[in-house]
Amino acid sequence: MSQTVTVAPTPPARDERVARKSLLSRLLARPEMGALVGAIVIYIVFFIVAVPFREATSLSTVLYQSSTYGIPAVAVAMLMIGGEFDLSAGVAVTSSALVASMFSYQFTANMWVGVAVSLVVTLGIGFINGYLVVKTGIPSFLVTLGTFFMLRGLNLAMTKVITGNVATNDVSNVDGFGSAQNVFASQFTVGGVSVRITLLWWVLFVAVSFLCWFTGMHTVFAFNTVQSGLGVGNEFIYIVAAVVGGCLLTGGYGSAIGAAIGAFIFGMAQLGIVYAGWNPDWFYFFLGALLLGAIVLNTYIRRRAEASR
Repeated sequence: MSQTVTVAPTPPARDERVARKSLLSRLLARPEMGALVGAIVIYIVFFIVAVPFREATSLSTVLYQSSTYGIPAVAVAMLMIGGEFDLSAGVAVTSSALVASMFSYQFTANMWVGVAVSLVVTLGIGFINGYLVVKTGIPSFLVTLGTFFMLRGLNLAMTKVITGNVATNDVSNVDGFGSAQNVFASQFTVGGVSVRITLLWWVLFVAVSFLCWFTGMHTVFAFNTVQSGLGVGNEFIYIVAAVVGGCLLTGGYGSAIGAAIGAFIFGMAQLGIVYAGWNPDWFYFFLGALLLGAIVLNTYIRRRAEASR
C-alpha cells in the first residue's frame, strides 16, 4: 500500500525574503556600488560645509569639470577591465588639440579639416600602442609609458618649432570654428542654468584614442589656444577615477559607469574644496585619502557580495 507524502509549500514571506536578499547581493556585486556610496557621502559633506556648493550653477560647474576627466576615464576603465593600461592618455588629449589647432592655422584650412587630421593622428597613436602590445608581448604599461614621454616631448618641441611659442595661435577666427565649437564646446540652458555639452558626450563614448581626441577637440574650441604642456599627469587622474569607480588594477573587474561616478567624485572634491574655502594645498592629500578609502570600500563590498552568494 503506497503512502503519499505532501511537501508543504514555501511560505510566501520566505520567498520574498530570499528574493530581496538575492537582489541585494546582485546590487552589492556591482563594481560601481562603492563609488556610488562614496559619491553620495562626499556630496552631502560639501553640501553641508560649502554654501556655494548648494547652488545649481555650482553643480553645473562640477559636472563640467567631471566630464572633462570622465570622458577619457570611461575608456581607460574599459581598458583596465581587460587588464591593460594607457599612460599616454593625458598627453594624447593635448596632442590631438595641438594637431587640430596648428594644422588649421598654419595651412589656413577650415577647422573641420584640422579636426579630421587630428582624429587620424590620434587613432594612429592608439593603433601603434595596440599593435606593439599585441605583436611584441610587451606590457601595455611600458609601451604607453614610452608613448607618454615621446608625446610630451613632441608636444612642446613641435609647438615651439611651428609657432615660436609654447602655445598655439588663437584659432577662433578660422573658418569652421563656430560650427565645430557647437559640437565640441557649446552649452545650453536648463532651468536657467548653463550646462556644457561635454556632459552629454560623457555618457555616450567608450574608446581610449577616440575619447582622447574628443576631449582634445573640446580643449581647442573651449579655449581657442592650446598650451603644449597641458595633460601631463591627467592619465593618473583617469586611472584614479576608474579605480575609485571599482576597477581592479589587476584587471577583470570594473565598469564604465563606475569610472564615470569616480570622475564625478574627483570633480566634486576638486571644486568642493574651493567652494568650502579650504586651503587647496590639501587637495592631493584628500585625493590620496579618497583613493585609499575607495579601494577599501570597494574591496569590502565585493567580499560581502561574494560571501552572500
